[in-house]
Amino acid sequence: MIYTVTLNPSIDYVVEVDKFVEGGLNRSKKEYSNVGGKGIMVSKLLKNIGIESTALGFTGGFTGDYIKSWFKEECMLEMFTQVSQNTRINVKLKSECESEINGKGPEIKSDEQEDFLRKIRNVSKGDIVIVSGSSAPGLDENILTQIVDVCIENGADFVVDISGEKLSDLIEKKPLLIKPNIDELGDLFGRKFETKREIIPYGKKCLEMGAKYVIVSMGQDGALFFSQENIYFAPRIEGKLINSVGAGDSMLAGFVASLKEGNDEKESFKIAVSCATATAFCQDIASKEEVEKMYKKAVIEEYKTM
Repeated sequence: MIYTVTLNPSIDYVVEVDKFVEGGLNRSKKEYSNVGGKGIMVSKLLKNIGIESTALGFTGGFTGDYIKSWFKEECMLEMFTQVSQNTRINVKLKSECESEINGKGPEIKSDEQEDFLRKIRNVSKGDIVIVSGSSAPGLDENILTQIVDVCIENGADFVVDISGEKLSDLIEKKPLLIKPNIDELGDLFGRKFETKREIIPYGKKCLEMGAKYVIVSMGQDGALFFSQENIYFAPRIEGKLINSVGAGDSMLAGFVASLKEGNDEKESFKIAVSCATATAFCQDIASKEEVEKMYKKAVIEEYKTM
């Protein structure tokens, strides 16, 4: 089983206005809601391509009930821990530019955290646990380490899609995959990258630190893949960028799903790139049909350093 962990899920309320006037009355021309959170985005893509997963995390109040009912309607599995406070709402305002107000999220109590960890302890060898996104108020500072340590103890593989100092700490615990973007990789090593050539030594460094596979997404410049044996480059697929939110989560989901199905690393990288691009060209997480269209266009090149 693939498990996705979203410690601070959300309902993303998206509002579009023609021209936002600060301090004045603005009327929406379009509005919609999405169930959000990086781990949930991974579960969405997995479901769309026919791969089962179970979502873990915290939900509470009427907003939490909305998320749980959405999972039921989509026939997706979840084992969310119920908390006493409301799941957060994030507001996304789209006008001449895009602005966001992200909610803080519920304060997680110690007994609620323990209930969540009890569920994590059910993972076993052959399972893959995907940990991504931000933490939630009230959780132990080392909650991510606790999750990973359970995976190691139970023989489950784990993937971490986080940034900053915590990523550095967790790489040493030998994750199956890390997926920093070019800026997050720069933050990890205190550098700013301008070219693929500059990235190569640091992708290799992530392998030396403990990661089995590394994918570095570079937006419009494509993506790089690293393993102990190979380095691959995927140039961008031409098309209209509609919404980059969820593209990275889709990339991660595609790679993990492909490995789980028994494909090799090169094929898995190609599927990952196809999933990410398909989502970037959609309003929401891509469908299987959209992923298949991108797969036909995706190119994976062996990267040879000079």
